[in-house]
Amino acid sequence: MENMFSINSRQKNSWRLFVFVTILAIAALRPTTSSAHQTPNTLVFLDASPNRVALELQMPLSELELAFGNNISKNPETLIERFGPQLKEYLKAHIHAYSKKTAPWQVEVESLRMDKGKYIENGIDYWELVAYVVIIPQPGEGTRKFMLDYDVIMHQVINHAALLSIRSDWETGNLNTSSAEAMVISWNTRDNVIYPLEINLQQGSWFKGFKSMFALGMQHIKEGTDHLLFLIVLLLPATLLTNGRQWGKFGGTKYSILRLLKIVTSFTIGHSITLLIGALGWLRLPAQPVEILIAFSILVSAIHAIKPIFPGKEMYVAAGFGLIHGLAFASILANLKLGAGMLVLSIFGFNLGIEVMQLFVVLITIPWLILLSQTPVYKYVRVGGAVISGMVAIAWILERATQTPNFVSAFVNKAAEQAAWAILVLAVLALVSISLKRVVARST
Repeated sequence: MENMFSINSRQKNSWRLFVFVTILAIAALRPTTSSAHQTPNTLVFLDASPNRVALELQMPLSELELAFGNNISKNPETLIERFGPQLKEYLKAHIHAYSKKTAPWQVEVESLRMDKGKYIENGIDYWELVAYVVIIPQPGEGTRKFMLDYDVIMHQVINHAALLSIRSDWETGNLNTSSAEAMVISWNTRDNVIYPLEINLQQGSWFKGFKSMFALGMQHIKEGTDHLLFLIVLLLPATLLTNGRQWGKFGGTKYSILRLLKIVTSFTIGHSITLLIGALGWLRLPAQPVEILIAFSILVSAIHAIKPIFPGKEMYVAAGFGLIHGLAFASILANLKLGAGMLVLSIFGFNLGIEVMQLFVVLITIPWLILLSQTPVYKYVRVGGAVISGMVAIAWILERATQTPNFVSAFVNKAAEQAAWAILVLAVLALVSISLKRVVARST
């Protein structure tokens, strides 16, 4: 595959590449609960879109102090409160981009945050400053090819380096956040200068970006076992009438289809609302409580499938919990750091992918549930499915609340890989059960 970057030949020092590979290896071995790194160099992640380029800088505080001064390693938890504006101005003074050197691009530091971690080998705490920088080209200029003139920290610390890698490129459909492509920005010891880095991206288009977002939405539902489990468990009793505080008999095909459509549509409306407001940055919640609430929604649906606790109100429950599920979807788009226009297009493509995959799953599942609902076997299918789902939900709640993995997640992921066989078994069971019922009816 053609290289996505052009790098000045003077910068291809083998020892720097070795350092970068070593850093990636260390990062891969670290727990995934933190995005911080443990190196003396800066990590830079680039997110490219048609009208802007976003950079995430992860700067070790000890190295930053050597360049910025002000004894910033003292009380690092209050650093941003004390020096936030000065740090932003410092970064803007040392980050420049241009297609033409006489027409520099606009550079803005959107936000700063402090990250804390521990060195694996000795357990000592370390701090780093994470900065989100946006670079906007001049009118009429694109973001596919430009020069990045960067010397943060290294203008004072000659052995410091910035290790830059592509994280996402919307126009080529590259949304892989673990790309192996990398570049090194550092002093050229031969010429005693820091050369600007030429970034030359492959040609892309808005259609490639839209298609990739559509595919990402489908993949997220395909791999999002908890989202699908919630919806399917909520649909389990949707074909039935209520008999007091118990589930009754089959309500008829028309009744079942209408209720199913209402539930699926309500869930879609709910998660679409929060997908939009979350991706636009109007509402952000920490990931942990959102994931716990998603597991809780499965537990509530499982209890309802065994015994009606909100009969006739399934569509409202689906919409309400859909709001929670949408926040989980939104975090994926928010991480791409897109501009307003591309973000709206991405939301549409991503949501469309979610709906297509969701509709596909519903269409290959519901006909068999409707058939089974007309047989005595369905009681055991409904209750058994609800009990298993409830147990999985409890395990997920405990795992996500304590952040301690258990065997359930691994088991469910393995089981999800056999979903096609589960649908086939469901179909055979439905056909056999309805056939036996008709044979018995004809014989009596």
